[in-house]
Amino acid sequence: MKPQTFELVRYTDISGVSGTGVVAEGCVFTDGSVALRWHGANPSTAVWPDLDSILAVHGHCGATVVRWLDVSEMEPVPGTDLLPGELTHILATGRRTHHHPPAVASA
Repeated sequence: MKPQTFELVRYTDISGVSGTGVVAEGCVFTDGSVALRWHGANPSTAVWPDLDSILAVHGHCGATVVRWLDVSEMEPVPGTDLLPGELTHILATGRRTHHHPPAVASA
């Protein structure tokens, strides 16, 4: 197993600080710890015990999600909404990341 890289994608900026889109990038190490680098005018780097801890603080109830950058050779399972990197993560760790599509405003 090797470290897995990801981006934090924010659909709604609840705090009004970091904006929307890709707001941070990170790496999950083989022991589960995570290095996270924030983008923006005041970039910073932090080390977290695990990805679940990051999402508990910065996930904003699904407004921010993980997009895996390490894409395996595996094909996604038909009928699922998993990205190939998420499928790899589930098979490797048994955990699913929190992936919620952005809300669509109605007219």
